[in-house]
Amino acid sequence: MKKPKIKKFDYQLAFSRNLGLIGPEEQKKLKKSKVAIAGLGGVGGVHAHTLTRLGISNFNLADFDTFELPNFNRQVGATITTLGKPKCEVIEKSIKDINPTASITSFTDGINEKNIATFLENIDVVIDGLDFFAVEAREMLYREAYRLNLPVVGAGPIGFSAILLIFLPGKMTWHEYFAMDLAKNQTDKYVLFGLGNAPKATHLPYMDKKYISLDKKIGPSCTAAVQLCGGIIATEIVKLLLSRGKVYAAPYYHQFDAYKCKYVRGKLRWGNKGLMQRLKFFLFRRFYLSKTQ
Repeated sequence: MKKPKIKKFDYQLAFSRNLGLIGPEEQKKLKKSKVAIAGLGGVGGVHAHTLTRLGISNFNLADFDTFELPNFNRQVGATITTLGKPKCEVIEKSIKDINPTASITSFTDGINEKNIATFLENIDVVIDGLDFFAVEAREMLYREAYRLNLPVVGAGPIGFSAILLIFLPGKMTWHEYFAMDLAKNQTDKYVLFGLGNAPKATHLPYMDKKYISLDKKIGPSCTAAVQLCGGIIATEIVKLLLSRGKVYAAPYYHQFDAYKCKYVRGKLRWGNKGLMQRLKFFLFRRFYLSKTQ
């Protein structure tokens, strides 16, 4: 017996399979919620798709870049037909293909000092999907979100693992956690960011370090880890928007390494300013400088 063809979009039917994990009233709340996603590359595009399938229907999206061939191994928006197209345009269209009633505002210049206030206006939760090396943009995003009492969630791919950091209003700030005042140059900032994201570094034993160059702003990243990040972010967003479940915000950090089947949750009480983190920072910086000289 043939199933009847559905000729128009029905929000309630489209997301009905969420019920049982999300209550009917909670689904209505998700529909009304508004999420800002800064960066639509590796993880940002996956976050946008995953949250749309949760039923979230209001987004601010920001990315200045276009899709290129090196994006194909991990970015959901990167295909032959989207080569050279703006990431904002592609991801906005893909969201609309899932939920044509979604309301989306795209910031095709990325985030900057001129538009950050508008980007964060009337937002419930902010997602950090920025490139690893976008330190200045990230500093601005977290500073302004904290000023506006907005939670920020970030999950990034490292090796075959996903890392998670959550920053809540009134708690430890992004700048305090990563201790960016210890940095004397741009490379130092990259080192501090990497150390704070994954203090236990479960990925290092199986990662070929010759493919990492902080100076050239390149490093390995694969779709397996990116997909993990999407599920992790979506779960934390549900907890934050619906006020359910415990949220382990900074100074807590999280790393789930699928390759090692290992989950690590720890607490950096003083962030990267803690004795052990400072020691790692100075040793890594010394090691890296010796390799580049």
